[in-house]
Amino acid sequence: MSTPLKIAIIGAGPTGTLLARLLHLSSPPLPTPLSITIYEAEPSPNYRSQGDTLDLHTSTGLAALKEANLFQEFLAHARYDGHHIQFTDRMLKSYLTVVGAAKPREEEEGDGGTRRKRSKMEDQRPEIDRGDLRRLLVESLPEGMIRWGHKVVEVRRGALEMEVVFSGEGQMPERGFSLVVGADGTWSRTRAAVSEQRPGFSGVGMWELSVPDAEVRAKELKEAVQGGSIFAHAERRRISVQQMGDGSLSVGVMEAQEEEDWAAKEKCGYDVGDLEVVKGKLLEGEGAPFGGDWHPLLREAVEKAEGRCIPRSLWELPVGWRWEHREGVTLIGDAAHVMTPFAGEGVNVGMEDAMRLARGVVRALKGGGGGVAEPLDAAVRAYEEEMWPRSEKVARLSHDLGKLYMFEPNTPESIIARTTALHLKFDQPRMAHPLVDGMVHGLFLFKRMTGGAVVV
Repeated sequence: MSTPLKIAIIGAGPTGTLLARLLHLSSPPLPTPLSITIYEAEPSPNYRSQGDTLDLHTSTGLAALKEANLFQEFLAHARYDGHHIQFTDRMLKSYLTVVGAAKPREEEEGDGGTRRKRSKMEDQRPEIDRGDLRRLLVESLPEGMIRWGHKVVEVRRGALEMEVVFSGEGQMPERGFSLVVGADGTWSRTRAAVSEQRPGFSGVGMWELSVPDAEVRAKELKEAVQGGSIFAHAERRRISVQQMGDGSLSVGVMEAQEEEDWAAKEKCGYDVGDLEVVKGKLLEGEGAPFGGDWHPLLREAVEKAEGRCIPRSLWELPVGWRWEHREGVTLIGDAAHVMTPFAGEGVNVGMEDAMRLARGVVRALKGGGGGVAEPLDAAVRAYEEEMWPRSEKVARLSHDLGKLYMFEPNTPESIIARTTALHLKFDQPRMAHPLVDGMVHGLFLFKRMTGGAVVV
């Protein structure tokens, strides 16, 4: 039997665990068996808050889950009404509503007397809590494949193969890897093996808050969300409220910030992790950014928050950033192309990265017989060449949307047509862009003149 080819995946988030799942499923028939290990700094999958809700897209996130044979498990957590999205101003005046489906649509197919219902789930964008997605993927892997509590500090080339170095006392470096894949997020240590590039501050800071048991604590707010999301804007500020699968509401409070160390106590003068202090600073007193000129329900999203109060800065790699290919190491997900969340595409791009890289690795190893180093390296190089322009397109969209949402005056009225057009043009050929612009701007002009909101 051939000696197993060792692959290390750094990070047990959705992209890293999905890659491991896809490689694990493909391993038994391969002439060269795989030995896959994920190294994760957290001691367990539930160690920290897993964030907000994600919508998975047909050709990326959902396609990857189907390829991983996890789509049916995903449906147990999916919310097809979660794609109901409202873009409003600070007084909850709606400018655009994207109506979610109450349940997966179905259509009949077949001919003659044999007709049956076929689900049209593939045409929709179901929501899933980030924590549920991660749990689903982690639990799909063999026990022991993830090495919890292993914080990676360096990925380096040894005498012949790649080595992974850890910070934990008594944790010796692991050696002998033919491929190390960095799925370790914004502050990836694996990235340092291919480049000195670091993410830059986007100019936006935020707090992650949560309203538990919203049916009881904030019933009117929960009803306003309608099972989906509200994104309420004012100049340089934004509040998002999203329905979670456990009945809570995830609240994001964003402000444009001048400096990346905005959250340091010596800079702002208070503890940005103290929920009650943060509530007072955001809602009360002269100059409060979310004061009485905001709708009471939006203020309630902050007032009724309990538990977590996580300050975050939004970081991004330069749009179009690439690295010089290095044999034995590559990046996927945020490690390769961290971007702001305004396009809502980050996890989908990362899951497509995992799917495409897994396909390439499996194809490279199917030949058997001869050495695998050259075909494996060629597969990784091909993945990178395909991934760079694909992720650049999404990163540019997210960057441009963030600049409009957070830095343009008189939002959302001044930018809603432009942001909608940017989304619609994303999947259209360039020659169709002028037509899309004209139709979208015309529609919003008509609605503004008649006093209505756009509903799609």
